Amino acid sequence: ELSQDSAAAPSAEEGGEDEEEEEEEGEKEKEREKLPPIPSVSSAAAGRLERGAKNQFSTFSNFITTINQNKEGIGNRNSPTQLVIPNIKNVRDLPPVCLDVRQKQRISIDTLPQELKAPIPPEPSLPIRTKTVKDFQDDVEKAKSSGDWKPVHDFYSTTFDSFPEINAAFKKDTNAPFNTIEDSGINADFVNVVYDALLNTPQDVQKSVLKGIINGLLQEWKGPRTKDDLRAYCILLQNPQFSNTSTYVIYAHLLRQIAALTEADHHFLVHWSKKISQKRFKQLVDRLLQFISLRLFPAKPEEFPPMVKCTWWIPSATKVLSLFNAANSLISPPVISYVDFYNSTLDHIDLMEEYHNWQCYGNSHRFSFCQYPFIISIVAKKVIIQRDSEQQMISIARQSLVDKVSRRQKPDMNMLFLNVKVRRTHLVSDSLDELARKRADLKKKLKVTFVGEAGLDMGGLTKEWFLLLIRQIFHPDYGMFTYHKDSHCHWFSSFKCDNYSEFRLVGALMGLAVYNSITLDIRFPLCCYKKLLSPPVVPCDHNTLVGISDVTLDDLFQVMPELAHGLSELLSYEGNVEEDFYSTFQVFQEEFGVIKSYNLKPNGDKIPVTKQNRKEYVQLYVDFLLNKSIYKQFAAFYYGFHSVCASYALLLLRPEEVEILVCGSPELDMSALQRSTQYEGYQKTDLTIRYFWDVVLGFSLDLQKKLLHFATGSDRVPVGGMADLNFKISKSETSTNWLPVAHTCFNQLCLPPYKNKKELKQKLIIGISNAEGFGLE
Repeated sequence: ELSQDSAAAPSAEEGGEDEEEEEEEGEKEKEREKLPPIPSVSSAAAGRLERGAKNQFSTFSNFITTINQNKEGIGNRNSPTQLVIPNIKNVRDLPPVCLDVRQKQRISIDTLPQELKAPIPPEPSLPIRTKTVKDFQDDVEKAKSSGDWKPVHDFYSTTFDSFPEINAAFKKDTNAPFNTIEDSGINADFVNVVYDALLNTPQDVQKSVLKGIINGLLQEWKGPRTKDDLRAYCILLQNPQFSNTSTYVIYAHLLRQIAALTEADHHFLVHWSKKISQKRFKQLVDRLLQFISLRLFPAKPEEFPPMVKCTWWIPSATKVLSLFNAANSLISPPVISYVDFYNSTLDHIDLMEEYHNWQCYGNSHRFSFCQYPFIISIVAKKVIIQRDSEQQMISIARQSLVDKVSRRQKPDMNMLFLNVKVRRTHLVSDSLDELARKRADLKKKLKVTFVGEAGLDMGGLTKEWFLLLIRQIFHPDYGMFTYHKDSHCHWFSSFKCDNYSEFRLVGALMGLAVYNSITLDIRFPLCCYKKLLSPPVVPCDHNTLVGISDVTLDDLFQVMPELAHGLSELLSYEGNVEEDFYSTFQVFQEEFGVIKSYNLKPNGDKIPVTKQNRKEYVQLYVDFLLNKSIYKQFAAFYYGFHSVCASYALLLLRPEEVEILVCGSPELDMSALQRSTQYEGYQKTDLTIRYFWDVVLGFSLDLQKKLLHFATGSDRVPVGGMADLNFKISKSETSTNWLPVAHTCFNQLCLPPYKNKKELKQKLIIGISNAEGFGLE
């Protein structure tokens, strides 16, 4: 171990030689600067590692202690294998994993060609290792019965000693290059067996694996990573030892090196990762999420280096997690649900600081979780959107007040709100006029007044306005939307008209609902929300097309499943497509009783659909139905929504999350509703209440949804869960012959004191099953 403190000054005779050595060292330093940065620990730890390579390794616990306790690096110059914990500026200057999320197009890592044209460095020759899965399992069984773990220990210490050894053990064929994204060349079964057995081996075996990993991570890189190196990274990431916090220092350096790889290398890792089994994939994601959570809120802070020394841990882990998120999104259906990437720990940090950092710095070197929105839960995103909305509301209200005062006019409290006055008999037209006339006030707090009615809007009138308006606009007789019974959802009518302002009204209503935290009873397919985020920020150029997304046959299945099924059969048909289907690139639609034809491409009526062009036909047909035929209607809807919800916070959302913000979640938890319910005239221990919950918890899911719809106007749950419903059960002093009554504006159920469970169940089912219409007094 070099001691730079005791180095003597060079003599005059040695000066010339030293100058030459310094020049040579300077040239080497320049070469090293071109290489990907190598994360590091202190020089003292590095010295121990160098000795470890010569089989004079100090105990692993001492090594970990050294890393944890060294607060300062020793000396100013580092040897090639010497490691220093880098500061945040250097660490965050990593190759971008994804495009800037502010760009109009959505993030996709799958933009590189399948076979990259970058020169592939030659793979070094690998040692010959012949041990099979069966051989290894036999060794483990013998060790368990005899107590002699030496063969197993030798296997682990040799296999994990270096990247070439890892490849020698786990590569399917050591002579094959495996340079494609389609096949990683990893013997996954062998990797799984070795890792499954590892945690049940003696401690010295487990320590030998970690020592070997350290040796591999300390390798001096003299050029771009080979595919064997990437394979080694892929295998090391799956090590179950990294679930233990005592290994986090090593795990952090592994993540740091993977995060610092080139975009081309990331491309390979992404495609290889999507081949990992669901169970192992989920374990990898959970391990990364746990690592981030425990670094943010450590149970035992003394286990980790001080945060100031490892500010790069969380950015590195999040970047690696983004690779798995990208891999997950490449497969349909995905390996795991997008919600499995949520880290609920982030709900407890200063989200607005994260959001403002992201707004100010974008995807620059300053890290923010908002650069990786997949990790932020929908609950946290709702908080960001709500606070962003509140700040916009306050800003606009303040500006109105300043303008009033500057004109020496008397301030009026009403100027701080979006005041909507409507007549029940002219609900749609009045609402349209009010919102069009008060477009500058849309970002203020909403207050609704029904003309001729005495009532102060404390939230109930606003909700009633939404309920009545949505119900009227979506009625089939109104003609704006078509209800598809097969998919149980609404879609935009393709009928042409002179004025699309009512579609803009619906968009504004949805925006106001999100802005004012109102859950709407709207049934749009997921592709509607995908189109609503295309692009997520309104373009400055008004000639830019909006609401046009890349739609597929899967999207059509959500809207018109029967038609989509027919097109799917066309794609898989084995016979003569041209003669048996006798179709052309032309489609027909009925508009007001008149059949109209549309060409899917120029001269489409003269181009027959054949086996060779049927994929193009299906894609053009789907694009026509979901994009082109309703473009003007959806564009008006898009502009209406964004006139209220124009916020960079929308860039954080997936289409599924926009749907949940607008309509709530379909996941019901009646036990949670029971815990959060408030009572008026009843106690939760009263017999009637106990009967009620016994009945409700025993309902089928369909009846539970009907109850929720009856009491709240929607069968879906707000983002914050059942507790956010503020559900109340009030005692009705009417006869027990009466059915239950609901005040949907206040999420209130009025329940007569039924004498037994059978009567309560019978009356409740009749009430919730025949709940169409409003009884307004």
